[in-house]
Amino acid sequence: MKKLGFGLMRLPLQEAGDPKKIDQETLNRMTDRFLAEGFTYFDTAYPYHQGMSERAVKKALTDRYPRESFLLADKMPLYCTEGMEDYERVFQEQLEKTGAGYFDYYLLHAMSRERYEKHEALGLFEFARKLKAEGKVRHIGFSFHDTPEVLDRILREHPEMEFVQLQINYLDWDAENVQSRRCYETARAYGKDIIVMEPVKGGYLASLPEKAAELFRKADPDLSPASWAVRFAASLPGVIMVLSGMSTPEQMEDNLSYMKDFRPLTEEEQELIRRAETCIEESIAIPCTGCRYCADGCPEHIAIPELFALYNMRCRFGSFPSQASEYRELTGEKSGHGKPEDCIACRQCEGQCPQHIEIVDWLKKIAADFQQES
Repeated sequence: MKKLGFGLMRLPLQEAGDPKKIDQETLNRMTDRFLAEGFTYFDTAYPYHQGMSERAVKKALTDRYPRESFLLADKMPLYCTEGMEDYERVFQEQLEKTGAGYFDYYLLHAMSRERYEKHEALGLFEFARKLKAEGKVRHIGFSFHDTPEVLDRILREHPEMEFVQLQINYLDWDAENVQSRRCYETARAYGKDIIVMEPVKGGYLASLPEKAAELFRKADPDLSPASWAVRFAASLPGVIMVLSGMSTPEQMEDNLSYMKDFRPLTEEEQELIRRAETCIEESIAIPCTGCRYCADGCPEHIAIPELFALYNMRCRFGSFPSQASEYRELTGEKSGHGKPEDCIACRQCEGQCPQHIEIVDWLKKIAADFQQES
């Protein structure tokens, strides 16, 4: 199968800022285009778009195409399940919402040491084996956000896991907070297939500092910055799929242009990426990918990813008047969001963050920075 997968967590919207209001017509067109070019892999999950991604899959895919014409991945949410009864209830809900009948790939979602120990005791892996034995899923695996040591333990204790979904991109490859390379090497040591998430780091590697962008333009002016990131991940041995959360038809067309006839990176291109990485690292403040796991459960409804993106823009390009205006839109009474200084330091957000960002401390810094201008 072709290595580009359609990640359904950043879908086109009817209204900016409302993840539940998916632009179904645009999504249908993107689905048609994706399949027409011979790509077949779609990836959704229980919490994506606040529960609406799975329903959008039914309208775009399973209601309109023969089941055998595509591959569908879904995930068991570990943040809101407490045992066999919950696992069964959620799985049946997912089958109903997607209309899929079965899942080609089924993942235990966002596994970490704490979640592993909790759900292993509750029978989660037994449940996954049961689903496969009954033909309700074709392949079982898990997505992972923790250390290589934890990954090694899970794979050693559960060899029935067929694949691992890892966050891999050239910026996180040797980053201490993600350890992409070591997690990749651990999975490969066990002979597991790898599916890549966040190859463009939540879009961050699609919009680069000018110095890094210029390096890529000189090498090939026809290739987008995002293409280098996706090809980096897809070039790794053992990677069977690279997911891209495509929000617009334009993003899809760009991805299709270089992935329909995929060409792995050469040694010279690998060296160019290392040079670009150095340029990018100099401009990063907060390594946020915009996944929104932190924001969905915030008791103060703080727009954490949007505030982090705004702050990163300020660090990269300096301060200018429109930033203050955008800050007011994100935190004003009409926004429905709390201000960063409203944070009660419950740290549930930090427990959900795949990047292990010290969110509470950054919110304090952002509040202090923008209060100086108010």
